[in-house]
Amino acid sequence: MSDSGSKTVILAALTGNFLIAVSKFVASVFTGSTAMFAEGIHSVIDTGNQGLLLYGMKRASKPPDAKFPFGYGKEIYFWSFMVAVLLFTLGAGLSIFEGVEKILHPEPISHPYINYIVLGLAILFEGTSWFIAAKEFRRIKGSWGVLEAVRRGKDPNKFLVLFEDTAAIAGLLLAIVGLVLAQMTGINMFDGIASIGIGLILAFCSVWLAIETKGLLIGEAANQYVVRDIWNILEADPAVERVNEVPTMHIGPEYVLANISLRFTDDLSGRQLQDAIARMDRQIKTECPTVKRVFIEAEYEADRAPSHDQRADKIDGGDASPAVS
Repeated sequence: MSDSGSKTVILAALTGNFLIAVSKFVASVFTGSTAMFAEGIHSVIDTGNQGLLLYGMKRASKPPDAKFPFGYGKEIYFWSFMVAVLLFTLGAGLSIFEGVEKILHPEPISHPYINYIVLGLAILFEGTSWFIAAKEFRRIKGSWGVLEAVRRGKDPNKFLVLFEDTAAIAGLLLAIVGLVLAQMTGINMFDGIASIGIGLILAFCSVWLAIETKGLLIGEAANQYVVRDIWNILEADPAVERVNEVPTMHIGPEYVLANISLRFTDDLSGRQLQDAIARMDRQIKTECPTVKRVFIEAEYEADRAPSHDQRADKIDGGDASPAVS
């Protein structure tokens, strides 16, 4: 999903969620349904989340400056983490609180058919947004499975809207079940139980999102296949005697920083050394497009180089040495 594709999906979801939230709150006022009120909270939180994601995308696109020489790419991770916090504290917390209140102090639901109409329309709108997001997600995930695509992906925007829409549809179905049971049995606490269920769905979403963004926020390494490709390029260069380590870090979704430690052959002149570094820098950026900045350190004395099986996982360690370029 390109940035423009991500923005289109987020804008569509934001508009739909805002309209759905208004209709849910109006319905909850007329019917007294706590599950409907909880669903209204869910839609408000989703609307705010998409607003934060758009703001994060705008901030992340700022060019590097003296204060942030590597750019603002991590802004996207920070605001995605804030979305997770809001989902948990506001969405899940308020929904569960309202559900418990409804169970302890049940009240009859009036005009239930208003709820059904609003929930049916909400499912239609959320389903449309889900279809658009799923289509974009399938395009970028390729042959990977869903979990593999999420794990390898470094841009939360590429899966967050789809995940939120999935949770929203699950919450809507749960709200309908709660209303139907309350209406058929006359036991109004079913409405409160549905509200608690919606809160638990939101809590799960928030924890999952926080886990996915935490590593990127604090400096997660590039995917193993990117690190492996860098290793192969370095080892194939005739000027390199040994590759010591290849630490990498995501500065943004499409911005990887690589800080490489090498032992060069002893017979290189200063000019040959510079040419070798320029050659490797150029080849790495060509074959690994997400790698935007490459720093290469000449480290003569170092620990034994890691085995082939360890190379993709080795992202830190080693002694510091003066940078060559």
